[in-house]
Amino acid sequence: MNTGGWIIMLLSVGTVSVLFTWCIYKVMTTPGETEHLHGFEIETPDEKEARESD
Repeated sequence: MNTGGWIIMLLSVGTVSVLFTWCIYKVMTTPGETEHLHGFEIETPDEKEARESD
């Protein structure tokens, strides 16, 4: 591989590594993010009937 190929490869790998590290840092250090998680619970009709009949 010539010099230009090495430069492109190192820039690419370095950019992805920095982005990955920054994302992990943000996930681990941002306070209060658990309140912003949105999800859904799958409840089948028979489970709903059982819950309402109790």
